Amino acid sequence: MKKVLLLAVLVSGLAFGQTKKVTSSDVHWWGYKIAKTEASSHDGTVNVKSGNLVLKNGAVVGGDFVLDMKSINATDLSGEYQTKLNDHLKNGDFFEVEKFPTATYKITSVKKNTNKDYNFVVNGNLTVKGKTNAVSFPAKITSSNGVVTLESDKFSFDRQKFDVTYQSAMKDVMLKDDVDMKIKVTVK
Repeated sequence: MKKVLLLAVLVSGLAFGQTKKVTSSDVHWWGYKIAKTEASSHDGTVNVKSGNLVLKNGAVVGGDFVLDMKSINATDLSGEYQTKLNDHLKNGDFFEVEKFPTATYKITSVKKNTNKDYNFVVNGNLTVKGKTNAVSFPAKITSSNGVVTLESDKFSFDRQKFDVTYQSAMKDVMLKDDVDMKIKVTVK
């Protein structure tokens, strides 16, 4: 009886997939300011609060990640300017982290890609400030000795679709709608 039960558990794991917790992560972002006289950017990080990849026959077939928006940090600045930008990103002009402390990404499918460096396309739904939109990105997925790593190429999403709609009082300064991101998550 124990052998039959063990076999049933193993077969169901192969059929439906195994969920593995994210053990390490790196999420980097870039935002762009366009002024009449110059263009500039800021970049930084945001922490993954929790996450999982779903594996079926050793391949990534799903997963989800929760981003801790309270951890958003501009890494291109330091001191007072860094503090001011971090506070600005966390307030109502951008991510409203008191009201929306997390953002999520849920993988809906993973497809083979012809790009040799980024061999898959990850499709999913990104939720920021309570708004959900489809976001896809090219990714390199590797597996070695029980460790699976999903690493994206740099990809963009339109911040306006998530009501991240800062309006500058200065008429000659605009923000680019696209925010770039690059992610790397590892499971064991």
